Amino acid sequence: MGLELRKISKKFGEVVALSDVSIRIEKGEYLVILGPTGAGKTTMLRVIAGLEELDSGDILLDDKIVTKADPEERGVVYLSQTYSLFPHMNVLENVEFGPKVRDWNPANRERIVSEMLNLVRLQDRVDAFPHELSGGMKQRNALARALSTNVRTLLLDEPLRALDARLRLSLRTELRRMSKDLGITSLHVTHDQEEAITIADRIVILRKGKIVQIGTPAEIYDNPVSPFVQHFVGEANFFCGTIQEKNEEGSLVKCDGLKVSATATDIPVGSEVCVGVKTERCHVTRGKEEGLNKLPGTLERELFLGRLSSIEISSEYGNLKAKVLAEVSATMDEGEDVTLHFDRDQAIVFPIPDEGLEKELEVE
Repeated sequence: MGLELRKISKKFGEVVALSDVSIRIEKGEYLVILGPTGAGKTTMLRVIAGLEELDSGDILLDDKIVTKADPEERGVVYLSQTYSLFPHMNVLENVEFGPKVRDWNPANRERIVSEMLNLVRLQDRVDAFPHELSGGMKQRNALARALSTNVRTLLLDEPLRALDARLRLSLRTELRRMSKDLGITSLHVTHDQEEAITIADRIVILRKGKIVQIGTPAEIYDNPVSPFVQHFVGEANFFCGTIQEKNEEGSLVKCDGLKVSATATDIPVGSEVCVGVKTERCHVTRGKEEGLNKLPGTLERELFLGRLSSIEISSEYGNLKAKVLAEVSATMDEGEDVTLHFDRDQAIVFPIPDEGLEKELEVE
């Protein structure tokens, strides 16, 4: 069952939750909706489920308009952040509820329920009631109940947020696999960029009720349409200046004494722009070096992240960051002279945002 949103809008008083949002999700697609708190992610799921009434626009399921249809008529399952488990039913009974209501034959019901309980690692807690479960277990129980209904469209509102790190990594992979195996059309809301990139067919970046960008994880990461997207999905260093030269191969931007070689752009020579470079695409070497795309400074702080380390550098061009292999950062000491550098094809040119770069990068 495909899903289409046609110019949908929703306000709560003076607060705009969704503004003229349009998108088509193909049957069997795993779409992740990513955005900061208050972007409208949960509202999007709730209007699709029929739990909130639209102010304008239409919702289509399987090419049929369901904008005014009751929730139970839409054929979708919404897994909310509050879990909504039946408190008087144990883990097994909660998962069995959907198949029983649909009057599935006992053998099929038992097989599906067993698969779901194994998926969410609750096969040893089938007799436990919701009040006896941790937050993560409740979330897994609710997820198993949602999947056990043989639903064709699944709306997941931060389904992995209460899980510990190891289980979250395992379950997000299994969740996508099962969704694909069953042919379920899934909308998965999260604010976790790594989670979105790992499991999505496509990602929708939502901000202040509007779609900022739609694309595959690679498109979103490598070809952001704005400084906000580049900085939100990962992290970036930015340099503001004026385009001095350009050709089909690249551009040269002058930024207060610093010259940055960047990607090609359609923006005219003489225009004010900002250049963004992902911190993961920056390199750091010992000693001070001068040159194109080389920014000398002092290593102020190193934060060990496991395989990688986050390095903060103070320089005359501002505070800079880079994420490098931990084995590289281990050769450097705080207070040492270092140089941050990057390749031209990693430096993306953007127009200066109307409200300024600082405001553009704010996460609400």
